[in-house]
Amino acid sequence: MVESSKDHKQNNEGEQQTAKSRRRGDVLENAILSAAWEELRETGYSRLTMEAVASRAQTNKNAVYRRWPNKAKLVIAALMKHIPKPSLEAPDTGNLRQDVLALLDRLNKLMQMIGAETIHGLMVEFHGAELHSNLTLPPRSEDLLVIAMKNILQNAERRGEVKVEELPERVISLPVDLIRFELLTTHTPLTDEAVVEIVDLIFLPLVLKENK
Repeated sequence: MVESSKDHKQNNEGEQQTAKSRRRGDVLENAILSAAWEELRETGYSRLTMEAVASRAQTNKNAVYRRWPNKAKLVIAALMKHIPKPSLEAPDTGNLRQDVLALLDRLNKLMQMIGAETIHGLMVEFHGAELHSNLTLPPRSEDLLVIAMKNILQNAERRGEVKVEELPERVISLPVDLIRFELLTTHTPLTDEAVVEIVDLIFLPLVLKENK
């Protein structure tokens, strides 16, 4: 019996649907994260829904919820997968000011890529102990950004710009701490001008004063 074109189309669709339903593990997870990233870019954080992500990933919402219990965790996973991670190596331009600006610019550009709406939404949706556990920073001795700041200052010391041993730990980490504080209180990335102000009006005068 000759198969009609309609039957052939339905069979193909059924085979495709069966193949999609068989996706497991990393294949399905990557499809969901890619869908979440695309939804975030197209609709924004506030309008993103788990159902829309599931539909775009061509799966059911239960498959999404089994991996990420809420939108905030799904978006964080998608951001971690799709946004380029900035280098935390200490810049070495030959000038203390330029080195600090370069490091802070990397950090702030990442925040700008994520966007104010997404940052605000994530801050609002995390609560209580969960918020604390996600925002608690490691000890300064293990904080990669503070380590980068120390390396920048050690390079500057070799050039004769500063003496690191005369700088308190809080002064060394101050530029990074200020950016984090601004982010936590305003839920908005700093402007490039604000980053320059942190370096020129607060950090450098304090560092140079400590070294007089």
